[in-house]
Parts: sequence; structure tokens; C-alpha cells
Amino acid sequence: MTAYFAWEAALLLWIQNHLRVPVLTPIMTAVTHLGDHGLFWILLTVFLLILPKTRKAGLASALALIFSLIINNIILKNAIARVRPYELIQGLELIVTRATDYSFPSGHTGASFASALAMFPDIPRPWNIVLVILASVIAFSRLFVGIHYPTDVLGGLVTGMLAAWLARLLLPRLCTLFTKKEVSK
Repeated sequence: MTAYFAWEAALLLWIQNHLRVPVLTPIMTAVTHLGDHGLFWILLTVFLLILPKTRKAGLASALALIFSLIINNIILKNAIARVRPYELIQGLELIVTRATDYSFPSGHTGASFASALAMFPDIPRPWNIVLVILASVIAFSRLFVGIHYPTDVLGGLVTGMLAAWLARLLLPRLCTLFTKKEVSK
């Protein structure tokens, strides 16, 4: 076992042996399911797109989620093809359904941070901070349930930040496409 892999295995086993307690386990399992297929973030995005006051935040989130899907689930997971930790780490018990895709990067983490960070400037406090905290808890939950390595979650954080940055970069151009001035030309 390489030193690189050893610290990740040790951390996941430590989480399993010290943090998986009866009161916390169902909470963290429920939190991890908020990120399944990006459903929470997609529903929030649709809700924000419906309301004129929050449409810009919804558009930013939609763009970021699309970028996250492309970067994480279409490109990186298939190119890197990292096996899930519960397949390799002896004694690690998975407490959710087995995944059907590869491990790196964490799609739950990528989508969560992509959406939360993309809409952050357009959502008032404290809600923008609450969304980043939720993204962080979802990311940690992926370690808690045993479905990702720590570096998968870090990779998802980085790709989520990249997706949010790309969305914010393109947002002004898209917003001008939808303004009345541009439509009337």
C-alpha cells in the first residue's frame, strides 16, 4: 500500500470507527442523499429560475451544474477510472447503496460547490453562507458513508469551484442575451 493511499484509508477507517455513531449516522446518510443526482441543487435552481428576483442566481447555478456534470461525470470519472474505496480498503463498510460509476472526483461535492458558489453573490446573507455550509456537509458525508476517498472530495471541491467560476464568467453574456434591449434588436 502506497503512502498516498494509506493516509486516505486510515482517515476513512478513523471516520468509520470514531464518528459513525447511532445519532449521527442517519443524519449524515440523509444529507448525502440530498446530493444524489444533484437533485437538491437542481430543484433549488429551478425554483430560483422561476422567481424574477432570483433568476440570475438560478441561471448561474444552472450553468455551474452543467459544467460540473461535464467536467466530473463525463470527462474525469471516465478518464481516471478510480475504483471506489469500499472495494479496496479492508474493513471499510459502505452504508449507502453501491455506486455504479467511478470514484474520482466526487460528483456530489462538485455539484454542491458548483451550485452554491455560483449563486453565492446573488443570494442574500445568511442564505448564501448556509448553502456553502450545506455543500461542505454533503462533501463530508461522502467520506462518512464510505463511498469516496478524501482526494475524491477535494477533487470535487476544485472542479466545483472551477464550474462556478466558469458560470460566473459566462453569466454577464447570457444575461445580456435575455434583456429587453437585446431582444428588441
